[in-house]
Amino acid sequence: MSQASQVTRAQRAVDRQQGTRDAHRPFLVSIVINNYNYGRFLADAIESALRQSYAHVEVIVVDDGSTDHSREVISKYGDRIIPVFKENGGQSSAFSAGFQKSHGQIIMFLDADDMLLPHTVGAVAAAFEAAPGLSKVQFRLEIVDAAGHPTGGYTPPKKIPMPSGDLRRHTLLFPDDICSPPTSGNAFAVSTLQQIFPMPETHINKTGADLYLINLAPLFGLVVSLPAIGGRYRVHGQNHDYTGRLDMDGVRRTIRRTAINHQFIVYHAQQLGLHNVSSGDDIVSVTYLANRMASLRIDPMRHPLKEDTRTRLVWLGIKESSRRFDLPRHTRLLFMIWFVAAAVGPARMTKWLLETAFFPEQRGGLNKLIHRLAR
Repeated sequence: MSQASQVTRAQRAVDRQQGTRDAHRPFLVSIVINNYNYGRFLADAIESALRQSYAHVEVIVVDDGSTDHSREVISKYGDRIIPVFKENGGQSSAFSAGFQKSHGQIIMFLDADDMLLPHTVGAVAAAFEAAPGLSKVQFRLEIVDAAGHPTGGYTPPKKIPMPSGDLRRHTLLFPDDICSPPTSGNAFAVSTLQQIFPMPETHINKTGADLYLINLAPLFGLVVSLPAIGGRYRVHGQNHDYTGRLDMDGVRRTIRRTAINHQFIVYHAQQLGLHNVSSGDDIVSVTYLANRMASLRIDPMRHPLKEDTRTRLVWLGIKESSRRFDLPRHTRLLFMIWFVAAAVGPARMTKWLLETAFFPEQRGGLNKLIHRLAR
């Protein structure tokens, strides 16, 4: 690394610490790649970060105690990247380790099996430049298979609009219903992350730690959703939180993780003076309740919330559907009908209802009806 580069990085570190930035100096964007035993995909992720059309990028690769050939892949890049080698501690600890090494005013967390498109960081930086005070910029990802070939799908699906603006009210009422991409489709202001890092490390968020960031970020500033596709999300059969099917272990894990995240939302909302909620029980989303209905109906003996009954979840589902001020009346009614049908329908129909709820890309013609009702 040149002496000039070291001076520039040192100055950016001071700026970040002081919460200032020279208006004539472009944003530095830190891309933190978190990796655990994804050596076969890792080079694609690193190359996608290094090949950005935007010049002011640093690439940090955190290896979370891999036992495959990941470290050999990382070593080939020399000083083009900042390597971080640590013992296995889970995704949250990898995020925190990467954030600690970063110098940027904008932080992006890229999963090692995903990729960014070349224009993405430039579009992200332009969005932050155009609207000072943003908390997060998000963008859709194209779904590809293990070999990197497009499957025709997107996450989130194209027919589901991603919101922009002040989402604090949404977050305090139904945070899990806010349409947002997974880890690799988000870019965060460092000022936001400084208030919520280091991330809590528990057995619940060994994977899926992005939910913590996605849930909390809207409390700290405006959110912008970019119209263009920004990256590729690889589905290869070993994804921790995307299997393309109704995985009950994953559903139960999501229920527990969501309950914990709701407590963090309450804590930070109160710290910010947003006193709309007093406990995690005040935050109940349609998505959270749908997960609970799935768990209760399909595998009741292992359902993690013993107080849940079908009747209780139907009542809560109707109540929470009615609170979705962001949706037209017909769509809210459709959600209410879904909860009733999922609770009382025969097993085969209930399974279909649950799968169409969790995997919008599999709805086929039903998507057209939902889209028409939402307009």
